[in-house]
Order: sequence, then C-alpha cells, then structure tokens
Amino acid sequence: MSDVVVVDYGAGNTRSVRAALTHLGVTSVVSSDPTMIADGELVILPGVGSARSAMDHLESTGADQALRDRFATGSPILGICLGMQLALDHSDEDGGVDGIGLLRGSVHLITEGRVPRLGWAIVEPWGDAYYFAHSYAATCPHSVATSEGVTVAVERGAFLGVQFHPEKSGSAGLAFLERCLSPV
Repeated sequence: MSDVVVVDYGAGNTRSVRAALTHLGVTSVVSSDPTMIADGELVILPGVGSARSAMDHLESTGADQALRDRFATGSPILGICLGMQLALDHSDEDGGVDGIGLLRGSVHLITEGRVPRLGWAIVEPWGDAYYFAHSYAATCPHSVATSEGVTVAVERGAFLGVQFHPEKSGSAGLAFLERCLSPV
C-alpha cells in the first residue's frame, strides 16, 4: 500500500509515525496540501503539540477544510492523540480552541488520576496495552474504547481517532496500524 498522507501541522510526531509505517512496508508522505489530503488512500492526523498552533497551521494551509471534505466523502482518516482531539468540536487547551468538527465532542484537562497520563495502559474492551502521553481527554458520544476511565478511541464514519500512540506502542501498536491500513 502507498499513498498514506501524514498531515503536517508544523509539529506533531510525523517522524515516528512514518517510521512505523515504513516498518510495515508502507510508503507515506508528510503534507498539509489540501489536494494530497483529498487524494490519499489513508490520511493520518498525528499527535503531539499544542491545539491552538496545530489548528492555526491547519487553517492557514486549508488542511482543515480538506479534512472536513474528506470526512464528508467517507474517505478514511486516522487521528492520533492530538489528532483525535483536533477532530472534535472544541478543546479547552490554550484557553479554548475550536477543532475541525468531524465529531461532536470536546476536550478537557484531566483532573483525576494520573496527570499527565504517561506510559502504558490497557485499552478496554480491546485488551491490549498501548503507550499514552496526554493531559487532556475527550468527551464524545462516539467513544468506542476507554482506559482508566478516559475515552481513548472514537469512531464515526470513516474517522477513527485514538488517544494513544500506536507508533510508540511496540507490536500492539504496529498490529493496530496494520488493521487501520488493511481496509484501504
């Protein structure tokens, strides 16, 4: 498989995502070009960074609208960590930031348990452990998995978002990415 586009928003974990894809034998490009986002077989909106700076970059390049258009056509998008959070309506991070709005929901600072949530944790109901690094969590009616009481996966249409970092989650993460790539 080729034509995986890893969205560039001026930060993010594009390097580790691409390394994981390469390990799986998948060719990828990093871009914020709306045409490339529209044409990719799979688009990955990676994690790591600030919600405000990420949204500012996505808006300045037109990538935010390209992601909305792609979602509307049912073309697959994978959001990782901040990428999952950006897909929701709003985040409290950075004093409040409107997201891309692919899914209803909002992102709030975690106030109970481990903050930040760093390290490995089991995802239920999947039963696998993945690596997490976040201080904000989603509240979303499209939740499909949790970890330690926190929403860690959301899905609606062709969008799947995960709070964990599959590219840093060893064999479980690679298997997860491979499943995401298989229907494309």
